Amino acid sequence: METMFFDGFNDLSRTLLSAPILYVAVILFVRISGKRSTSQMNNFDWVVTVAMGSLMASGILLKDITILESASAIGILLLLQWILTWTMIRSRFVSQMVRAEPTLLYHDDTFLSSAMRRERVSEYEVLSAVRENGIVDLASVESVILEANAALSVVQKSEDKIRKPALQDVHSLKPGALS
Repeated sequence: METMFFDGFNDLSRTLLSAPILYVAVILFVRISGKRSTSQMNNFDWVVTVAMGSLMASGILLKDITILESASAIGILLLLQWILTWTMIRSRFVSQMVRAEPTLLYHDDTFLSSAMRRERVSEYEVLSAVRENGIVDLASVESVILEANAALSVVQKSEDKIRKPALQDVHSLKPGALS
């Protein structure tokens, strides 16, 4: 019968030693890799973060994976993420291949049902985002956008002429709609 609660001091001491070492290593790697690795995440940032957690857990709990192997794998992942983001900034093609585009979900008193279905967002979620922004009347909302990081942005209607619209990169916005 396997032991469920205690299997000896060797495994326990390995866990107690490896956890703080890998914790410090992850903090150092994240600090070196920059703010992006802990900012609002796009899909690729999220995948790297989940993979880092898995690699860290493997180094802490699995006997056949050393602390150095786990820390190296985490460092390589962060390096690859840094290379990808560096390339995205310099290459429009790579950026378009990797980065999700913002999607318009509500505009000019209309829920954009096809965009909402495609992005799997309900009217309830759009209305919730409006309320979270302190708005109680949809008539004062120009647009609700699902951002690349999955946040919902709410743009209020304005009487002022907008010279450089922040909505210019939003997918499905009709050309000239902001004029």
